[in-house]
Amino acid sequence: MSEYILAALKGAAMGTANIIPGVSGGTIAFITGIYERLINAIKSCGPKAVKLLFTGKLKEFAKHTDLFFLLSIALGAGVAIIVMARFLEPAFENHPIPTWAFFFGLILASIWGIGKMVGRWGTGTIIALLVGLAIAVSLLFLPHGSRNDNPIFLIFCGAAAISSMIIPGVSGSYVLLLLGNYALVLGAIGDRDLGILIPFATGCVLGLLLLSHILSWIFKHHHDIAVALITGFIVGSLVLIWPWKDTVYKQDSEGAYIVKTEDRDFVPRPGTFEEVTKSKAEGEELVEIGYANWHVPPMSENSTMPAILLALFGAALVFLVEWLGAKFGRTKDSAAL
Repeated sequence: MSEYILAALKGAAMGTANIIPGVSGGTIAFITGIYERLINAIKSCGPKAVKLLFTGKLKEFAKHTDLFFLLSIALGAGVAIIVMARFLEPAFENHPIPTWAFFFGLILASIWGIGKMVGRWGTGTIIALLVGLAIAVSLLFLPHGSRNDNPIFLIFCGAAAISSMIIPGVSGSYVLLLLGNYALVLGAIGDRDLGILIPFATGCVLGLLLLSHILSWIFKHHHDIAVALITGFIVGSLVLIWPWKDTVYKQDSEGAYIVKTEDRDFVPRPGTFEEVTKSKAEGEELVEIGYANWHVPPMSENSTMPAILLALFGAALVFLVEWLGAKFGRTKDSAAL
């Protein structure tokens, strides 16, 4: 029972990470030692599993799919997404630098442990590391799309987001930002809008089943290359997570800022950034489209020391997880494919 409680907590950490642009639930799964077991369990949900289920062989079905492990992860992630979707939005809005700093420290501290999973570093693994790094950084410079609630496009968004959510270092939430539907999906989660959530969830399921088979094959036949590529993804994601950067907001052709209302309408508001920020009504928000001006702050800034302390706290949590994993059976969680 304690194994599944621990799995639910890891699932909650994954769910929390998945709603933060720049942080990947797959990274959390890798850090906590459940990644390969999770991919293996998802991959097993195929024709054989369906046959076992519909022939009443429930015990064999549960064993074949690692069912209780999957349910623990899903329960933890689901609860975390519902709860944290409401909590993290004001945290990023009101305290962006300390919040980003916490996740920066968490991801930075995980890189060494993930890199150690490569059996032998050589030309191939170094190239894979650099490719992963280049892909992750290049995502920052892709243009962002516009909001689109077409059900077919929402299915595509779900498949794309879930694929990146389980690839460590590639953020599903940031992919949704690129596709233009991050605010739409996050709002639908908070409002329980099934018209948005059902097609999006359908895409998630389809993408997850397809990608699990691909990842399973890659880990089985090219394990070191796969881990090196993932390490590059994670290193590259630190550029996006860096706390001290400026947010770029959407403007129309005349320079007016675009504001999302409580009714999810997008309307232009003329004026300077400060004027628009002060004049927008409660529940309205500016539409983010990217980041710019990465910099290192002086220690004299009020937010610098709290951010550093939170980054160290995030790093300490990683080392705690590593210790718990070693003490309570990380190897068991990381079942080979």
